[in-house]
This record gives sequence, structure tokens and C-alpha cells, in this order.
Amino acid sequence: MILISIIITILYLVLIGCFSFGFDKIKNFMLEDLISKTKFSIIIPFRNEAKNLPDLLKSIKSLNYPKHLFEVILVDDMSEDNSVKLIKECKLNMKNISILSNKKQTTSPKKECITLGINQAKFEWIITTDADCVLPKYWLDSYDELIQKTNPKCVVAPVSFKETGTFLNRFQILDLLSLQGATIGGFGIKKPFLCNGANLAYTKALFLQVNGFEGNTNIASGDDIFLLEKVLKTHPQELHYLKSEHAIIKTNSQQSWKALTSQRVRWAAKTSSYNNWFGKLTGLIVLLMNAVIITDLLLLIFAVFNFKIWLYILVIKFSIDFLLIYKSSIFFNQKGVLISFLFAFILYPFFSAYVAVISMFSNYQWKGREFKK
Repeated sequence: MILISIIITILYLVLIGCFSFGFDKIKNFMLEDLISKTKFSIIIPFRNEAKNLPDLLKSIKSLNYPKHLFEVILVDDMSEDNSVKLIKECKLNMKNISILSNKKQTTSPKKECITLGINQAKFEWIITTDADCVLPKYWLDSYDELIQKTNPKCVVAPVSFKETGTFLNRFQILDLLSLQGATIGGFGIKKPFLCNGANLAYTKALFLQVNGFEGNTNIASGDDIFLLEKVLKTHPQELHYLKSEHAIIKTNSQQSWKALTSQRVRWAAKTSSYNNWFGKLTGLIVLLMNAVIITDLLLLIFAVFNFKIWLYILVIKFSIDFLLIYKSSIFFNQKGVLISFLFAFILYPFFSAYVAVISMFSNYQWKGREFKK
């Protein structure tokens, strides 16, 4: 067991070390105040988001981009609250906003909403985000200048959680910082494998060429990762990461441990359908590393494992995790959450193991609906 633990630790060290190296390879994208040219169709699915929509709509109104160069398509996923009424009241002076209604037909209503929006979109560039997000002022300017300079077909951009000051919130921010660090690092080492549908752009032509979400409509989530996998197969050289502070979208973290667990079970449900071998390898190494921490601790309790070796493994994991998260925290301007890093580091292996076990045996709920794994 000692040899296995050492091998897994070395693999983990190399993997996260590569992400840390790759993170710095992607340089911060600086705006140069170019004349705006790109036309965007922003597609936002929503279901029962009345409490979040005012902040979203306010941020849309505050976008710096010329109004005639973008449209906003809000797609209602059979909301049961007053979301639609609220939008209609708030959009009186916003002529570039429209509302569509989707009737759930598959087990993946969010993909249905996005597809419906794309079919109705007037412009070539599609950007997806979520209804609980707040858009930064120069969001579209950042996309536009990157598109003008690099001529991509798909662009992945950063997402972070709003800070509320609770440990639960900081725990989620630290986790997302590690995911965003791995996302950026993956692009830096030419092995992209992660993205977030809350801040993702691609051309309509590309979406149609890869047949949209065809092949994974049986999975509730994954409107981002599965599309990314198709782009990696067809246009890997035209896939770019937008590492700009002006492109960072803020979204809400989960408000309870129960909601967080449900969210992670939903995320875990799609991992078995991943086709990207590097993404699968990364997930396996991370899972094994967390399992090593817990297993070796149990063996240590029963006096069948060396304490010094376990401590060395813990220090190695702590150090390399902190390096990547620290780099991410600087870019996202969230260094304050590092005060909870030690406690979160101790808790995370047990939390991830719990989610892994639960995801194998239970269905999950999302937006008031129950989905099978």
C-alpha cells in the first residue's frame, strides 16, 4: 500500500504541477479599445429564477457594448414563479431582449432551451450564460477583441462565485478556483478538458456542424463539456481561452450543504459519459489521490501504515494544491478566501468521497425536478 500511495502521489504532483505551469502559459488578455465589430446572441435559459433575474438584467443594461451589436434571448424552462412577468416588466426599455418558452421533451431541458435559442438567434456568435449570473461591464468587449485578434470558433471564459463570507461559500470558491485553475492550466499545456456553460461562446455554424448536443440529450447537464469534446475533435486549433479580468462572470454558490451535495452528484452523473481521455485520466488521478488520503489515514489508525509517509503525502498534496489555487485566487481577485484553505483541504477528501459514493446509488434533483443518474 505504501508503494501504491507513493506512485499516486507522484502522479498527482506531476498533474497539478503541469496545470500550475500551464496556468502561467496563458497570458492575461489586455483590452486595447478596438472598434467593436462582433455581433453576439446571448442565450440564457432560466427556470424559477425570479430572485436572481433583477441582478442579471441590471448587469445586461450596464454592458458597455453597442446595443445594436448584441441581442439577449431568455428561454423559459417552464418556470412556476413570476420570472417571465418580472422580465417583461424590466425589459420595457431594452428592445434587444426577447423571451422564448421551451416545453420539456427530453431529460435535458437546459440543452433544449439553448438549442431553441440558437435556432432563433439573429447573430453568428452565440454566448451562453446562466440566470443567476452577473455580467461584467466589458464582458462583450473582451470577447470581441479576442475574436478580432485570434479568429476562433469557440471561446472558453472564466467563472467565479460571489463572496458571502460564510465557510460554505469559501469552501465552494476554493473548489471552483481549483477547477478554474485546472481549466486554464489545461489550455496552457495544450490539453483543454474543462469549461463552464455560464461563460462559453461559439459560432452558430460550429454548433450546427457538430450537430449541437446530439448524442448526450439523455444526460441532464453537460451542455458545456460535451460540446467542448466535439470542438476538440473537429476544431482544436480554433479553441481559445479568454483569460481576462473583464470577462469574469460572477454566479451564486449553493446555500446549503444539501444543495451543494445535490449539485456535485449532478456533475458526477455525467463523468462516465466523458470521451476526453485526458479529462478521464485527470478525474481518476484526483479521485485516487483523495482516496489515498482517507485510506492511509484509516490504516494509520489501525497502526498498519507509516505516519511519516502519510504526513509527507499530505504535505505534498497541500503544497501543490495551494500553488494552483493561489495562482487562481490572484487572477480572480479572491485571495481573501485562502483563510479557509487549511480546513477546506482537510474536509475536501471526505466530501468528494461522500459525493462519489452517493452518486453511484441515488438520483438527483435540479430546479425542482428529479433526474435519474
